[in-house]
Amino acid sequence: VGKSHGIKKTIARIENFDYINLSQSIGVDTLINKKIIAADNIFKFVRRGNVSSVANLHGTDAEIIEFIVKRGSKITKKPLNQLNFPNLSKIAGVIRDGNPIIPFGDFQLQENDQTIVFSLTESIKKIEEFFQ
Repeated sequence: VGKSHGIKKTIARIENFDYINLSQSIGVDTLINKKIIAADNIFKFVRRGNVSSVANLHGTDAEIIEFIVKRGSKITKKPLNQLNFPNLSKIAGVIRDGNPIIPFGDFQLQENDQTIVFSLTESIKKIEEFFQ
């Protein structure tokens, strides 16, 4: 209804997960579910490493995790291509000193880098070890 009145972005709060696919077909841009928000915040606190945010990818067995690299963590010891990082995981982006970086094989993470990691759930524990 909102889009027919010129609203550029629509947001809907849902309780029933069955409505997720329906909402996409009727033009809702963003969905909010308080259970998902609560779960993501809980995951942030139970994950090991310096996690600043967690997002589960609905309908998949995957997560997006933002880690802040700590001093002396295993992930800072070698370039990415020399680490035994799980195959089912990818460091997709880094923010260093406010500058976005897409890391490649010879890139080496440093303390305070913000990293975005995409991973299947089965690899998360191993990833957390790199960031401790």
